[in-house]
Amino acid sequence: MKIVITRRIPEIIKQKLDANYTTYMWPEENVPIPYELLLEQVKDADALFTNVSDRIDKNVFQAAPNLKVVSTMAVGYDNIDIGEATARGIPVGHTPDVLSEAVADLTFALLLSTARKVVEAMSFIKADSWRGWGPMLLTGQNVYNSTIGIIGMGGIGKGVAKRAAGFGMRILYHNRRRREDMEQELGVEYSSLDNLLQASDFVVMLAPATLETRKMIGERELSLMKPTAILINTSRGSNIDETALIAALKKRKIWGAGLDVFEVEPIRADHPLIGLENVVLLPHIGSATVATRMEMAELTARHILMGLSGERIRNLVNPEAYKMRG
Repeated sequence: MKIVITRRIPEIIKQKLDANYTTYMWPEENVPIPYELLLEQVKDADALFTNVSDRIDKNVFQAAPNLKVVSTMAVGYDNIDIGEATARGIPVGHTPDVLSEAVADLTFALLLSTARKVVEAMSFIKADSWRGWGPMLLTGQNVYNSTIGIIGMGGIGKGVAKRAAGFGMRILYHNRRRREDMEQELGVEYSSLDNLLQASDFVVMLAPATLETRKMIGERELSLMKPTAILINTSRGSNIDETALIAALKKRKIWGAGLDVFEVEPIRADHPLIGLENVVLLPHIGSATVATRMEMAELTARHILMGLSGERIRNLVNPEAYKMRG
């Protein structure tokens, strides 16, 4: 049986798949496999090891009549046509939980960097612009004792709340269902979305990408935020109306934004966000620690091996797929 791997993965993980199966691996790590090549390679594939950035749509499934399992090295799976996979009885695995703490770390790093102009200050030194101490030079926003509003109180949201508690922050959250367990454990306060936006000094977007959350933060929502507020997004770019955000940043309707994700990735050097001084931009590195990425790759490979051996995979996106197999 054949496994198609859509990005270069660590050799030690690939060797586990090579032991019993034929593998094809696209040799690039930072460049996506050409779509036409993907369609060609999956023609005789039994398994697909993919990631958050590669498009696995209906055409891919149609081109792969032998496909038995898909596993993505990511928690999000909006790049995969789950409906098509389910209809064909193909289970799809993903990697939740293992990356929660790493993404929470990065989220808080992005919050601090944006609030305290860390990137701008480093560029200031590199440009040889530092001539001495100034009373209001590179002044930012207080983090300690401020109010944070978390949209999406899952594993990552919980991690961010724990870190915020260490900074003495008041913690509001908005979620599709109230999390009374976390309210008791962490002292977080449930809030409507509008109230959260109005009250928060930092609004942190951590919701999954769904039809309900698409452009959840748009012009109206941005207008509710304080002019001193900062928006952080480490979830999915589709959750924020990027055009509305750019306008709000240009007009200083909000103080700043820290973004690790974008509506279309990767962004290029001519993207309108690049020229703004009140943003910090990162290239989708929320889970990018060596330990976390290795654990994600290991779990993705394990899902592939389980799927090919007929076992029910551990972290399943679409349990209905097994019913479709009859």
